[in-house]
Amino acid sequence: MTATEAPSLWVGNASGFYGDRLSAVHEMLTEGTVDVLTGDYLAELTMAILGRDQLADPGRGYARTFLKQMRECLGLIMERRIRVVTNAGGLNPRGLTDRLTDLAEELGFEPRIACVTGDDLLHRAEELDLGGPLTANAYLGAFGIARCLDAGADIVVTGRVTDASLTVGPAISHFGWTHDDLDALAGATVAGHVIECGTQATGGNYAFAEALSGHDLDRPGFPLAEIEADGSSTITKHDGTGGAVTVGTVTAQLVYEIRGARYPGPDVTARLDTVRLTETGPDRVRIDGVQGEPPPPDLKVGLTGLTGFRNEVEFLLPGLEAEAKAARVERQMRAALAGNEPEELRFEFTPAQDPHGATQDAATARLRAIARDRDPAVIGRRFGAAAVELALGSYAGFHITSPPRDARPDGVAATHVLVPAAEVEHVVITPDGEWERVPHPTRTLALAEVPDPPPPEPLPEGPVRTVPLGLVLGARSGDKGPDANLGVWATTDEGWRWLAHALTVDVLRELLPEVADLRVTRHPLPSLRAVDFWIEGLLAPGTARREGVDPQAKGLGEWLRARRIPVPELLLERTPNGEETR
Repeated sequence: MTATEAPSLWVGNASGFYGDRLSAVHEMLTEGTVDVLTGDYLAELTMAILGRDQLADPGRGYARTFLKQMRECLGLIMERRIRVVTNAGGLNPRGLTDRLTDLAEELGFEPRIACVTGDDLLHRAEELDLGGPLTANAYLGAFGIARCLDAGADIVVTGRVTDASLTVGPAISHFGWTHDDLDALAGATVAGHVIECGTQATGGNYAFAEALSGHDLDRPGFPLAEIEADGSSTITKHDGTGGAVTVGTVTAQLVYEIRGARYPGPDVTARLDTVRLTETGPDRVRIDGVQGEPPPPDLKVGLTGLTGFRNEVEFLLPGLEAEAKAARVERQMRAALAGNEPEELRFEFTPAQDPHGATQDAATARLRAIARDRDPAVIGRRFGAAAVELALGSYAGFHITSPPRDARPDGVAATHVLVPAAEVEHVVITPDGEWERVPHPTRTLALAEVPDPPPPEPLPEGPVRTVPLGLVLGARSGDKGPDANLGVWATTDEGWRWLAHALTVDVLRELLPEVADLRVTRHPLPSLRAVDFWIEGLLAPGTARREGVDPQAKGLGEWLRARRIPVPELLLERTPNGEETR
């Protein structure tokens, strides 16, 4: 069968992160048709979690929930001849492959299992000048996965590959693509990017939830990509499942965790400014027109490290003179810790809702004492004990929320560096146990910014009303190491004409004061009616370590949508329920 004669390939995703819905694998296998089932378990924070697991037990380092899912579903997979591709191998793909082999033997099955490895560069950190990270993993591409499937694998377990590679690899094997099929690779990459985060493509975390009224958004179904021989695809979901697939839900995922019009990967750079979206039926959005360019010569390497340890105690301050009580206990704590102070000791006071309130909770203020240090012993139980010892000699009404506890690892510092692809071995272990090296693309192209396209014609002048931005614009945001991505899109052509002119970098700085002093790059994406903002340093030093309520910038987009700005009344006459199809 030649590539052009091959039927379309149905790829479903049943996991968007380590901790996603455990029942999703069984649901995807039983609710409809699928040729290949993928599972994405890895994120920057996950790599650090797995790294901490390996510090305690070198035999770990993989997503253990995947084994639970296979215990329940391996029989169905074998019966229906569905292939499985997953990056649940994390830092230890060979270890997960061995555990999966043992599980299959226990259950009486003989799946052919293959493994993709070579991404782990921790043992070469000094040689490659990577510093002293907890984890160091290159993002591998899709051709190793394809080689495993070509060798007859029923299940492919990988380490760190790009999220989209879980979808692209099966398409390469199915259609017989080579490194020269850049447009096809780019199209499949875009499809993989849409489904990689699971239900975010089917209405989960969607800014315009009210536009999907009538759909079950409490339990959205997981997405499918029906991929064609030229790389075009249709994003959909199983009939009868919750959620919805619309141009809007697909756009929301496309502008998530990107950096401009060029979306680079190990096998291809996909041009997001060439993507065409067309709603072809209920819960069916076609993606076509995607152009591909040769990939960059370097591979991205994700580095994570723990920033130290943390402990905290919360004092409850009921009744009158709460601020004076807080000042007293802060003085007492600092005195108790004198001579062995943590590297960082901070106190946060939260006033009571109403000091004269009808309930004690409402009349209680709070003081959190937060300690950080690289040595867990400095801020371990001794830190909590210092608080407990004040119990009978401090402010009136003294009590704390919990007993002393050990220090716990603090957040994760995550960053990326580039390493020449030739420095990284891309290795597969076939189902027959043979080791093979997978060549990197020989044709590469250095990444460069795409010049801004000409803006559309602005809307005619007319009356405006100051309202929350989110009445007319959607947004989705996320983290990439110390930086944040913020994608904003319009649902209509008129909305795009306004967005393209109205939401500049300067306006964004005014709306989001935390961004005011940071470097911000704006990338228009006219074919998606969207702009992408790349905000450098917002999350420094990295994922889950930034102070504040949103250390991964997941809510940044919704904060922006809540900000008020003069909006043309013309746009307010149309709601997202009138979303245009294309």
